[in-house]
Amino acid sequence: MAKTPRLVLYIYLTFAFCVIYTDAATPSNFTYVCDPARYAQLGLDIKSLPFCDKKLSYEVRARDFVRQLTLYEKVRQLGNRAYGVPRLGVPEYQWWSEALHGLSNVGPGTFFDNSIPHATSYPTPILTTASFNKSLWNTIGKAVSTEARALHNLGHAGLTFWSPTINVARDPRWGRIIETPGEDPFVVGTYAANYVRGLQDVEGTESNTYDDLNSRPLKVSACCKHFTAYDVDNWKGIERYSFDARVTEQDLVETFNRPFQMCVQDGDVSSVMCSYNRVNGIPACANHKLLKETIRQDWNLHGYIVSDCDSVEVMIKDHKWLNVDNETAVSYTLQAGMDLDCGGYYTDYVENAVKLGKVGEGDVDKSLQYLYVVLMRLGIFDGQPQYNSLGINDVCTRAHIELAGEAAREGIVLLKNDNGVLPLATKKNEILAVVGPHANASDAMIGNYAFDPRNKGSPCRYRSPLNGFSSYGSVNYTAGCSSVKCSDGNMIGEAVDAARTADATIIVAGIDLSIEAEGLDRLDILLPGKQTDLINQVADAAKGPVVLVIMSAGGVDISFAKSNPKIHAILWAGYPGAEGGQAIADVVFGKYNPGGRLPLTWYQADYVDKIPLTSLQLRPDDSKGYPGRTYKFFDGPTVFPYGYGLSYTKFNYALKAAPSKLPTKLSKFQHCRDLPYKNGTIKPSCPAVLIDDLRCNKKFKLNIEVKNAGNRDGDEVVLVYSQPPLGIIGTHIKQLIKFQRVSVAAGKSKLVDFAINICQGLGIVDSNGNTVLPSGSHTIIVGNRQIVHSIQLTYR
Repeated sequence: MAKTPRLVLYIYLTFAFCVIYTDAATPSNFTYVCDPARYAQLGLDIKSLPFCDKKLSYEVRARDFVRQLTLYEKVRQLGNRAYGVPRLGVPEYQWWSEALHGLSNVGPGTFFDNSIPHATSYPTPILTTASFNKSLWNTIGKAVSTEARALHNLGHAGLTFWSPTINVARDPRWGRIIETPGEDPFVVGTYAANYVRGLQDVEGTESNTYDDLNSRPLKVSACCKHFTAYDVDNWKGIERYSFDARVTEQDLVETFNRPFQMCVQDGDVSSVMCSYNRVNGIPACANHKLLKETIRQDWNLHGYIVSDCDSVEVMIKDHKWLNVDNETAVSYTLQAGMDLDCGGYYTDYVENAVKLGKVGEGDVDKSLQYLYVVLMRLGIFDGQPQYNSLGINDVCTRAHIELAGEAAREGIVLLKNDNGVLPLATKKNEILAVVGPHANASDAMIGNYAFDPRNKGSPCRYRSPLNGFSSYGSVNYTAGCSSVKCSDGNMIGEAVDAARTADATIIVAGIDLSIEAEGLDRLDILLPGKQTDLINQVADAAKGPVVLVIMSAGGVDISFAKSNPKIHAILWAGYPGAEGGQAIADVVFGKYNPGGRLPLTWYQADYVDKIPLTSLQLRPDDSKGYPGRTYKFFDGPTVFPYGYGLSYTKFNYALKAAPSKLPTKLSKFQHCRDLPYKNGTIKPSCPAVLIDDLRCNKKFKLNIEVKNAGNRDGDEVVLVYSQPPLGIIGTHIKQLIKFQRVSVAAGKSKLVDFAINICQGLGIVDSNGNTVLPSGSHTIIVGNRQIVHSIQLTYR
């Protein structure tokens, strides 16, 4: 969201600015720019306009359109509100829409009213990621884009969605973890690629069928954000608008940039958004190396680069970078490769910047060509007939609502289950005490980037925890706290009384957007207020088994509950979406066997005292007493580790096939590179080779048998890590290189086959940011060390 009144005004004036290429609010009347009948009505000769000639490539057509514009007309297309060119029959377009976990009216490009009041709301990405189910991520993207097309046909949405958020969640205090796919850059990038392909891909036109990806049609256009090293919002008065992210090239390549590279190269995303912060002194949106060299040239983006909203204004007024004026600022960002301004600075100042000689008109033309190629790929100029029939009946469908529930069930993580107390048995006349500040949650379950409370719109329906548990028995409900901040204990007694007489007690606690949110970082990682008192007192008084459910994005130190024998089971439910309450109840009562895994490390509370949020380094620094960050670099005690999650059944692993040696012959053009080793370590004669010098087309197979040794069907997430040869200084402890979720019936087995690219699976990033493949004994670790296997890589 933007910070200035200009962009806030855009949200309030949705109806004025949300201009969609339709002539009426019914699918049957859907039209497009280059409709001959439309041009006839406008009194314009379509044959005189090459940009409407379908025999030409999109790039040629976009270039023709741009070259027909005056400079004034050009700059009026460079903001999120593109004003159109009436004399050429090209209407306005609003670029800014959001679809983080379902359609949202946060951006002015999508709106709801009495005719279309709802859209399907899925769990927030942090919980969906916990499923570790790539096909689920893709399926949700497809469902969201179908609803987007339906709303577009009805005049309620554009086709460009600035989602997903794919910043790595390196610290539990960051307020926007709710939007992210967690702390592992490989998982974040895999999520990005799959969700983006779900949003963008038109069936039968996947990228491998096109030589020129700029000609590939799009269902909708996605945008991976916020590039890069962005994960400080507002911590102890330090705001994202003025924060300078000081980060090494090693950490940029290895952690912060990797998901974006995967989003561009594996997901073929059509847009990337640059972030508010500076990166090593230079605003991200004015950083030529990051935008033009890295995204555009090295990764070969097929699309456009957009600013976070009002980033140019932030650069001038908050960063005060180089004390530049408005015209100089827009010239820097345009030349750096920022094509579209979410805001009004390009619209207001680029024309004068060109006239003053600060930026060339050719730079303007190039950005406009990127933008209009994307609009043409979306069918805005030529139509996408296969989607014309979509309408109100394709929004909030039964299948979409069930998918939202399934996503929540797959993501929920079982953290504790003493003596197999879960699943609870359904008994006649059983009384359930459902207590806690989230026990009757609705809006809290859907998190942010869903439905702006200032505008109309809501999920298809809500299923709160109270609703969900009421389907399994008689419920005695009391909140115990007036809000998650639980500032006083006046209501705790009511919850204690309810637990004393209940056959089972479910406590639904945690945090919400008043604690962690965009613009709001946490200072601690404890439950707020008197929630701990509420939980302990209820557990102490309870007659029957006690189940604690935590809603949060970032981890919470609940060591007290983990060690309390009177709290028999713990579930983490993230922010589970509009169907989340039913999903939680289904897991508790065994209708669904949980298989989710934590996508974040849950640290102990004193972690936040050891390192400031503003330190972006990942590796530990003994001289400062800094611990490492994420499971890749932190080896201290945790409440729950990354990838942790229990099941109602038991799975056993057996390694069926894996190589023990990987000999590699080097040519005269492939040279050995040195690596630093700890004292006492025997250094190989050829420590490593630069991956750019290797062909990297060699793969090795890893075959794992997963056996369900219990008496319940269930899902298992197989996590495969690699560990570099011992003794190399400054590398990771281990890194996730493959994962797969598999369903295995009770008593049955499944063989999971992995084909692992040697460079991707065993490579490391050295201190200079070079990706190298080290020789020596690499270790493959499956799960929580259920399988440990060594592979000797040698060069000769």
